[in-house]
Amino acid sequence: MDETAVATPEEYIEALDEPRRSEVRRLDELIRSEAPELEPHIAYRQIGYGKYRFRYKTGREGDWATIGLGSRKSYISLYINAVGGERDHYLAEEYRDLLPKADIGRSCVRIKKLADVDEATLRQLVREAAKQAGDYIET
Repeated sequence: MDETAVATPEEYIEALDEPRRSEVRRLDELIRSEAPELEPHIAYRQIGYGKYRFRYKTGREGDWATIGLGSRKSYISLYINAVGGERDHYLAEEYRDLLPKADIGRSCVRIKKLADVDEATLRQLVREAAKQAGDYIET
């Protein structure tokens, strides 16, 4: 898929081959349902939901999506770009034990098949990330 040729989240999803298209569509619907306040848009060659401002320790600042959803060759990436409050780590890291079949990095939840992960847990993760939308993240 040529991600640069799509202008909307709907076009992004439609450009995917099956069965990935159906799985990304289901995740898109889940995110929109659990975090309706996060506006979907195309960002960084994937679907972004909401925006927040970040600042590195070097002083560099920028905008990023609160949640990102992207189709990769071997998996679906769900980026949970939420840190805040008392945390000194990304929210996704707290879900490693709750989503054992997903490969979780700092902020990325990599899913090979949607059937491998608990939907209720994903819903909880998305809701919690949406609560932190707009937080400044210093890394």
